[in-house]
Amino acid sequence: MSTTGTRHEAPAVRCLPTDQPRGCNRAAFLQRNSDPGVLGQGMMLSAGNGVPSFTPRVVLELASDTKEEAITWLLSRIRDTQYNGGTELLVEQLGPGADAQEKENPNMFLVGATWQRLLSGAEDLGLFKEFNDGSMRAFTCANKYNFKDFKGDGDSFLSTAECQYIIKHELDTLRAKDETHVPGLSRVKLYPGKSVIRRLLSKGILIQVFPLHEKEELKRLSFAWYKKVKLSFQPLEDIRHYYGEGQALYFGFLEYFTFALVPMALIGVPYYLFDWEDYDKYVIFASFNLVWCTVILELWKRCSSSLAYRWGTLSRKKAFEEPRPGFHGVLGFNPVTGRQEPLYPNAKRQLRVYLVSLPFVLLCLYLSLYVMMIYFLMEGWALSVHDAEPTFWTGILCFIPSVLYAVVIEIMNLIYRYAAEFLTEWENHRLESSYQNHLVLKVLVFNFFNCFASLFYIAFVMQDMVLLRQSLATLLITSQILNQLMEAFLPYWLQRRRNKKMVRKIHKGKTLEDQELPLANQVRLEADMSTYLGTFDDYLELFLLFGYVSLFSCVYPLAAVLVVLNNITEVYSDAFKMCRVFKRPFSDPAANIGVWQLAFEAMSVIAVVTNCSLIGMSPQVKAYFPDSDMQLILWTVAIEHGLLAFKFILTFLIPDVPKHIQINLSRLEFESREALKKKKILEASEVTKAAQ
Repeated sequence: MSTTGTRHEAPAVRCLPTDQPRGCNRAAFLQRNSDPGVLGQGMMLSAGNGVPSFTPRVVLELASDTKEEAITWLLSRIRDTQYNGGTELLVEQLGPGADAQEKENPNMFLVGATWQRLLSGAEDLGLFKEFNDGSMRAFTCANKYNFKDFKGDGDSFLSTAECQYIIKHELDTLRAKDETHVPGLSRVKLYPGKSVIRRLLSKGILIQVFPLHEKEELKRLSFAWYKKVKLSFQPLEDIRHYYGEGQALYFGFLEYFTFALVPMALIGVPYYLFDWEDYDKYVIFASFNLVWCTVILELWKRCSSSLAYRWGTLSRKKAFEEPRPGFHGVLGFNPVTGRQEPLYPNAKRQLRVYLVSLPFVLLCLYLSLYVMMIYFLMEGWALSVHDAEPTFWTGILCFIPSVLYAVVIEIMNLIYRYAAEFLTEWENHRLESSYQNHLVLKVLVFNFFNCFASLFYIAFVMQDMVLLRQSLATLLITSQILNQLMEAFLPYWLQRRRNKKMVRKIHKGKTLEDQELPLANQVRLEADMSTYLGTFDDYLELFLLFGYVSLFSCVYPLAAVLVVLNNITEVYSDAFKMCRVFKRPFSDPAANIGVWQLAFEAMSVIAVVTNCSLIGMSPQVKAYFPDSDMQLILWTVAIEHGLLAFKFILTFLIPDVPKHIQINLSRLEFESREALKKKKILEASEVTKAAQ
């Protein structure tokens, strides 16, 4: 079965190169020069009714007021051969949709590529594919027939996600040559060797670049993923095939985390039912917590390594990272690349981080602490009212401060997120990875303090386990309800309103799901959909849920049960919004969950300290030290240090990569070295023969 879905193509549009490209394009070059039907450079062919003669994969939307001279220049650069510094991609302007209106943006373009171009791009990117011997190897055109799934011309060899990622990569690497500015737009300066697409994005000339959904493939994925409720594993291979490895790893981690919570939930239910008021026995549950939070993270690293190896991203070399589109600075020379590009002093960036961003974060933490103290005042007032006149309504009143505080926490987290994004953007980080690391750190620190400070205060200052249990339950339930509303139902409702407006213009009375829209209308509908902002918020939610379970579930054993139920609904809501609410994101060839692995491991270290402290505070343990609180503290600290040492030893004892994968990777490295040796010997012998 082909993985590329429905095609709209007649024979693909080919641009005539002036010189022979390198690598995989040699065969295509010979074929083009022997084909009497080849079109000249810059010409396009349509297969009637405005349908492109190639498979459209990516959409470029330029601002509606972009000058024709600039558009012509950009399209010619995209169509130009690699030898001349172009991308050798196919591009065609999107025609008007049904019942076209004047407000429709005419500057929308469909981008595709010939299969030969995609295969050469796969080689340039170093995509790993399965070899005939079952190993994962970097794809090369010279050995293409030795790869397992390569048949015929290879038109089912690459997934749609991989094809779109290749096209995006080629567009991103389209570089300015000797132009000083965009033709027709003198204000948009260009720097030799810098990415043209990134420059246009940063200046607002290029509004968006997004991959198109493949309708038939999306229907099959939706049916297997969320349209029928069933107790089974997620279709990770299909998710990876359609959305890429980054998305598949997120859903793989969500699934793994849910199954890892099952033992906690199974222990928690009888524990909750039979020891509701007996807090002495939470020592057992806290001890189980200590082992659980360490073991599941170590096993996940092995699981993610296996997935990444199977998907060919584990040993893939990281590409040279280009500057972010929003990065700006004074024009200078990059000492690494030797190119002329904007430079920004690192000392100036550090001053912004430590003199502005850090004080702002501390101010936000202080405000969060102030709000927490207001919550405790409200809680005390509600309890005093209930103690003075205990009725059903005063009992309800006792829960209102916790619910209000949970809502305020979510609002503060949302406001702070926007402020953190603004500050991190203002810090002017050159690389996207540096930007993401600083943003994650800011958001994690505030969210951790905002969500858990009150629980730590109740547990270790007030030492009120009843209130701790009530607050934890309220925070969990309220935050889960609000997250489901904000993440799935609200975006779906907004998108459904937009969809209905589009569909009414085409066929009144029919829903989008029942209607096959013309290509032009489908593209414009997707262009109007919300942009998927990545897995940041999804991982953040799982991080906070992991914290609730690993830190304080010993006093509220149903926490794991609630998180399991949340994760089950999260799978369906996330799948639903990916397929129906948001634009299709570009593939992210990730090998692991990145900086979030460190975040979860840091939480597990805090969990060891917290659970040891809770054990030390239990009356059952205090009974062994009736005369000396200091001795109890010293024993607690000693045991906590011992457990931390055991945790780090366990980290080294459990290898991150399974043994059989390590052997396969070592074998490939050995074969590569041997092949390099043979190549050098052959070259040396040829030089010797030539000298003789």
